[in-house]
Amino acid sequence: MKVYISCDMEGISGVVAGKQTEMNGEEYKRAQKLVTGEVNAAIEGALAGRAREILVNDSHGSMRNILIEELNPSAQLISGSPKPLSMMQGIDGSFDAAFFIGYHAQAGTAYSVLDHTYSGIVYQVSLNGRLVGETGLNAALAGHFGVPVVLVTGDKLLVEEATTLLGTVEGVAVKESCGRSAAKCLVPESARKLIREAAQRALSTEGKPFVVEPPITLTVDFTSSAHLDVAELIPDANRVSGRRIEFIHDDLLTIYKVWRAMLKLARD
Repeated sequence: MKVYISCDMEGISGVVAGKQTEMNGEEYKRAQKLVTGEVNAAIEGALAGRAREILVNDSHGSMRNILIEELNPSAQLISGSPKPLSMMQGIDGSFDAAFFIGYHAQAGTAYSVLDHTYSGIVYQVSLNGRLVGETGLNAALAGHFGVPVVLVTGDKLLVEEATTLLGTVEGVAVKESCGRSAAKCLVPESARKLIREAAQRALSTEGKPFVVEPPITLTVDFTSSAHLDVAELIPDANRVSGRRIEFIHDDLLTIYKVWRAMLKLARD
């Protein structure tokens, strides 16, 4: 069995503030150890579930967060940015299952730790009219390749978002938000135990890929009309209003790449 792991940082237990997730932040090095620990727990659970090949994609910020020298040697690591498929670099049809570790809720989720969708300039995103965050966008790309997301970890609201969207999926809530920058957190040992056990269980059930039926409409609402002045330079993109832009295509991989291009243009 071959397992793909995409790992973010805001959904890791003990991580509650932006300064912890930034390379120049005062608690960043500590957060690196926390995220590496939860990824290792997922790897250990996957191995117990008979995984024979595991690929980890560092998916937060600079994408150079996971400490490779402390990573379980049974896995390989994709590190660095930019990458063509960003948070899902390396995914293809050869994988049997995907894990999303340390994920967070979509932009605008009340009381969820560090909620956003890829960037603070994004207000909301939808696929065929259904609001999605990073979980939905990335699960859709996995689904394009026929790969089911079978495990998601993060705060309680992220787990609720993922289970509502994906249906049967193992969800581990490692913390419960008290606000955007505060949470009741499990200690690392407890969080890792739950992740390890859930990862093993996840590989014992047959997951269902999250597939978005074509034609696919990507709708992005940015926080400012200025962002659309450059995002609309993408061929066939349609500016619907001051802050909203749409792109329609039959191929999810193309949709995902256009989303990445929109974000890059608008951010710059």
